[in-house]
Amino acid sequence: MSAVATAPATEAAPGPAGRPRRPRRRWTRFILPAYSWLIIAYLVFPIAVMILYSFNRVTTGLPQVSFAWNGFTTQWYQQWSNVSGLTSAFWLTIRLGIASTVLATVLGTLLALALVRYRPPRFRGKTLVEQVLFLNIAAPEIVLGASLLGLFVTVTLARGFLTLLLAHVMFSIAYVAITVRARMAGFDRSLEEAAQDLGANAWVTFRKITLPLIMPGVLAGALMAFALSIDDFVTSNFVSGSAVPFPVWVYGATRIGIPPQVFVFGTAIFSVGILCAIASIVVGRRKA
Repeated sequence: MSAVATAPATEAAPGPAGRPRRPRRRWTRFILPAYSWLIIAYLVFPIAVMILYSFNRVTTGLPQVSFAWNGFTTQWYQQWSNVSGLTSAFWLTIRLGIASTVLATVLGTLLALALVRYRPPRFRGKTLVEQVLFLNIAAPEIVLGASLLGLFVTVTLARGFLTLLLAHVMFSIAYVAITVRARMAGFDRSLEEAAQDLGANAWVTFRKITLPLIMPGVLAGALMAFALSIDDFVTSNFVSGSAVPFPVWVYGATRIGIPPQVFVFGTAIFSVGILCAIASIVVGRRKA
């Protein structure tokens, strides 16, 4: 009886005037939220500066980026195509990103299917292929670019759009393959077997059963490949030749001054990425 009677007294000590005392809230609970917001601010701040100064007026003779705020203007959005070479470099990058994404997604998805479904001795060299994929991701870009440049010079392949496409497909395949492979972990093969028992051939089974199930991984790999292609500078600088993509053009422009239109294109690329992310969230919630 005494234990039962004293049990409630240990739950909360009475405070002044008989009120129960609230548990103390330690200051350490603010560490993780503050750290998270600092990291987010560190990542977002350069992008916010880029967007802000894309509306900055330029008062000097040459239209160059000025980090002294001179007033709000939409002039650079109206004159987005007035810089010689910038527009062509941007659209070259877009075409390169789309082409390399399509090829890398197809090849990477097929490679992921082979790595998941086949084992030695049917798939000889599987371990070697897996190690090459991880080495491709871990290798510094300067090593990759220099080796590709040496290869293209050795085989006397003129540098241009083709060499850029080969290079971007090469370093994107590994990301697509690993992403799709992770999606296929725990894949239920009985669904494919049921479709084949009902008379579906291999192609119909893949198109109606396998592909819809792994499509989230395929889309994630494709978006990653496109982002890597748009963003790449080091490898592209080695193999671009006469075809100058957007990052290489911007680097060259830093020697004489960056035109404000560069911030306009950067803002457009970031806005498209945000719209894609929002669309993905909306579609995911509707499916849920």
